[in-house]
Amino acid sequence: MITVTTEATATAGTLERLSDEGVSIWLDDLSRKRIESGNLAELIAHKNVVGVTTNPSIFQAAIGSGEGYEEQLADLAVRGVTVDEAVRMMTTADVRAAADVLRPVYDATDGRDGRVSIEVDPRLAHNTAATIAEARQLAWLVDRPNVMIKIPATKAGLPAITEVIAQGISVNVTLIFSLERYREVMDAYLAGLEKAAANGHDLSAIHSVASFFVSRVDSEIDKRLTAIGSDGALALKGRAALANARLAYEAYEDVFAGDRWTALAGAKANKQRPLWASTGVKDPAYKSTLYVDELVAPGTVNTMPEATLNATADRGEITGDTVTGGYAQARADLAAVEALGISYDEIVTLLEDEGVAKFEVAWQDLLDAVKKSLGSKGADAE
Repeated sequence: MITVTTEATATAGTLERLSDEGVSIWLDDLSRKRIESGNLAELIAHKNVVGVTTNPSIFQAAIGSGEGYEEQLADLAVRGVTVDEAVRMMTTADVRAAADVLRPVYDATDGRDGRVSIEVDPRLAHNTAATIAEARQLAWLVDRPNVMIKIPATKAGLPAITEVIAQGISVNVTLIFSLERYREVMDAYLAGLEKAAANGHDLSAIHSVASFFVSRVDSEIDKRLTAIGSDGALALKGRAALANARLAYEAYEDVFAGDRWTALAGAKANKQRPLWASTGVKDPAYKSTLYVDELVAPGTVNTMPEATLNATADRGEITGDTVTGGYAQARADLAAVEALGISYDEIVTLLEDEGVAKFEVAWQDLLDAVKKSLGSKGADAE
């Protein structure tokens, strides 16, 4: 018997295999045009997308272009709203609409997927009280059960994570680079669940993911390995990020097998799933699906830019779990990097600081673009 395999079938096959391995595919992008054109619904229907993440850079690219936002900008200008309020109204409108598109997925998975994430103002990353207040405001404005509020894993963010979870709000913890900080994030989540239980919340309704950033680790370490230039150094290129992520999954397995978790699991709490973020390959020398193929493990999320999603559909090689058997090699790879004088602690601290700074710049660019648009729309209305 001859089986005819269409391009659509082959595409679905690769992504289905990834989903079957326990990896939830979330799209790392959102715009009003993507929603209104039906593109997001198409990706859900045909490319196994079961969630969406956003960040300040994504909104800067979407809203900064102005496409699809003209009518709302005109209304906001006539009302004389502040730039901050205008941005909040536009971003939450997009997230609300995307959440509605994904609602069937949310219902079908009992809230595990079908999620849309929106980030607190990055300028609040080092202010615990303001982050908590902003998270509550965003959850209220979006007003959808499948929203996740993104809180950065800064020192100030950790107690905010606990308090927001304690109030029954689902959280996507972002900008995690180090293994130590990741354990602190998981601890903050468990503490939040314990407080939520004490506050009378239904723990089964609270979900969380921990966004562990991948490609940026290679970008920074590879740069230093190239500068060293020895055969040993060059042989380590492209290995540190995967090693870091695999050891993060080992930490996840450890924490969510402990006694503290067992007590919460008995109250129907949900594990905080590891989410692989920054999975678009920065170095063209690497396979475009490197951070998908090599980070397959049950109970994880991989949030991909559309280019990576398409590359995975076309060229991905899903061969089963590529994480749990690699812990010893992962430790060896990171130790070899350290032995060359490249400090792991220095790298991850730098990346966290840069991550917050990049989002602040993108947010300011967005504010500036909206301010300009509001000014022109206001002038047109006069």
